[in-house]
Amino acid sequence: MPAPIDTQGPATVRERGAGGITRRVLLGALLTGVVAPRAVAARTAIAKIGWLDAGPTPSGAPSRALTAFKQRLAELGYVEGRDFVIETRFADTYWDRLPDQARDLVARNVDVIVTIGTPTVRVAENATTTIPIVMGGAGEPLELKLVPSLAHPGGNVTGVAHNPGPEFAGKSLELLKNAAPDISRVAVLWDSGALHEVPSLEGQRAAARTLGLSLLIHDITDAHTDAAFAAVLSQLESEAPAAMFVYPNFIAAKHARAILAFLWAHRLPSMFQDTWFVEQGALFSYYANWNTLRRRTADYVDRILKGAKPGDLPIEQPTKFELDINLRTAKTFGLTIPPSTLLSADRIIR
Repeated sequence: MPAPIDTQGPATVRERGAGGITRRVLLGALLTGVVAPRAVAARTAIAKIGWLDAGPTPSGAPSRALTAFKQRLAELGYVEGRDFVIETRFADTYWDRLPDQARDLVARNVDVIVTIGTPTVRVAENATTTIPIVMGGAGEPLELKLVPSLAHPGGNVTGVAHNPGPEFAGKSLELLKNAAPDISRVAVLWDSGALHEVPSLEGQRAAARTLGLSLLIHDITDAHTDAAFAAVLSQLESEAPAAMFVYPNFIAAKHARAILAFLWAHRLPSMFQDTWFVEQGALFSYYANWNTLRRRTADYVDRILKGAKPGDLPIEQPTKFELDINLRTAKTFGLTIPPSTLLSADRIIR
């Protein structure tokens, strides 16, 4: 049975803490003219935003990260084409393309550079020390010396981090083991080029020893093409894993449909760090919400375009991590999710 891929995403029957934002219309202030004009409308020039993204070049549907970013800018009062334009550069998972792309954005004299992917921050830093750089989700910015301080980053870099520390991947592995207690061999797809996945993998190894699990670790950093990734899956098939853990890197995103088809062909319980995969048929996702991170990135850009210095803006770390479960997949695979896990879920797809 192939993976039930639905680009629209199936409906959910329960969501916790997903309330929308309520806006109050200050009628009296409007009538008396007290409300100040938007800072966006006061700009005399169109802002140029550079978008440096290590991920796959969008084909058909727009980039999810860029879509969330633009949606938040619109909520802040920005109109694309009137208030801002975006110069996009996608490396399509090839890290060595990023330096030239960063230098090109600098040459185009953009007002701010948004970086998507941890290594892109370092590349942008090497390209400019004056243009503000906003991290649109970077792992371990302090440990990787991307900034000297989270509270006072200084220089021209600020933004949003996403990695909760090396022990987090171990906790995710424990959730997977609780749902499928008979598993012993877990395939792990990771990208050594993503930098922050290196300490996470070490934490995961330690957790695996405690849980009595054997990890079948595959570094997919060079599996750019469909043929190269198919070779990875072929090797995995010969190793006969009982479950799979996939890190949230761009190569995995590029080959998402191949991964999902593999999982369903072999009925493998899986853990991701991106809720999109659960919407498409994977079992679990446990991580920060990527759309929230990209939207927060827009708030940083807004403040910088209004005059804030990036070095004065503290780097934000996620405080909430969401557990999503596809109960349809669990039932199809003959798995019983523990009641305690179901109760702690933020979203259940039935």
